[in-house]
Amino acid sequence: MKNFFENIWTKRFVSVIAALYTVGVCCLSYFSVFYSIHVRDKVSLCIVVSAISVIALILMLYTRKQLLTRISSFLILTAMLPVVLLYFGEKELLIPIILTGVFILLLSGAGEGTKTLVGTIILLMYIFGALGYFLFTSFFITSAKTEVIESGLSPSGRYRYSVVNTEDTSNGSTSVYIEPNYADVTYPFVTFKLKNMELIVYHERPVCEEINLEWTNQTREEITGELTSITKDIDVTLTESELKEFGYTVDNQLEIANVNIYYLLEAGLTAKDVNPIRLDDLNEQQLAVFDIGRDNSGKYYVLEPLEELLSRAKKSAGETVYLSELDSKGIETFNQSHLDEFGYTLFDIEKDYTVPLNELNNEQIASLGVSESGDVLSFNGKVCFRFYVAELEDYFNIDSRKFSIDLLTS
Repeated sequence: MKNFFENIWTKRFVSVIAALYTVGVCCLSYFSVFYSIHVRDKVSLCIVVSAISVIALILMLYTRKQLLTRISSFLILTAMLPVVLLYFGEKELLIPIILTGVFILLLSGAGEGTKTLVGTIILLMYIFGALGYFLFTSFFITSAKTEVIESGLSPSGRYRYSVVNTEDTSNGSTSVYIEPNYADVTYPFVTFKLKNMELIVYHERPVCEEINLEWTNQTREEITGELTSITKDIDVTLTESELKEFGYTVDNQLEIANVNIYYLLEAGLTAKDVNPIRLDDLNEQQLAVFDIGRDNSGKYYVLEPLEELLSRAKKSAGETVYLSELDSKGIETFNQSHLDEFGYTLFDIEKDYTVPLNELNNEQIASLGVSESGDVLSFNGKVCFRFYVAELEDYFNIDSRKFSIDLLTS
């Protein structure tokens, strides 16, 4: 048995198991940045974390001379810095891990000089990190007195809502917040809630004296009818593959924008035509003004492609360069080949990825991820939230992980 525990391969294998503790600490560091923590049972959490930490410490001490364990001893305290700053009040979680990190750093098999250097660097990181975080939260974050008037779940349980009154020097305000109820990560004794998922769907000044929230369930077809009856100008942004699937071509979506006034007049247009103009709305003579032609199949091509554009499109002189074949750099090259005397583009050809909502049928809308039916919220008789719009516009993209300053204050 003694030979087994003294075997180098045994220690290497155990060091890999012990390193899983460091991986867990790094995951906790990630969660501290993107999730807020809600501990349901502090005592139980402390016991479990302490037990895991003691086991990890024993394994690391047994393999303290292994390279992987030495690396782990340096990483634990480093990875815990954001956890300490953002979860500072959760001592039952922090203390066992911090103590484990300190002990393994001091008792690791690294040389004294290395441990002193790394320890000093980590200490300075904590000092300057804490100081910077304190200054940031003290001087750059404005605090306002808020009161949650009402909160709860939507009938389907898919969304959480809260009505918040804010007191300020402008007679205050009332806001309605919606956030997904399906983005939480739940473990025994603790729940992590994804930060920055709250969406303000209603805001009114001054503070509302009367608050009447009403949740209803509506179908996809009902909401489509309501939205298109309000206005015909609602556009839906699609991907290139979705456009193709729905029968749209790149040529259908090409438009011209930022047109020089003299080119507008030459094309028989007026200064009122300031919005992007679809190429489909122009005739052959108007298209020629912009160095564009249209073949019998409705595809648009460049009338006089320059050598740089030919090279970009991998075409030879005399070959047709179709706009639909050009990537974003190719379109930019075409635009840059038409400049005024000051070096500004005379017009810009763009690809529009939006289509009117009223052109899509129920099956197409369903394929975009909109559920058959769902929750609709009205505040004092006014509709302020529809599941339909939230899913269509991807309001709650729970898979996105973009770092922002707001994550440090949530």
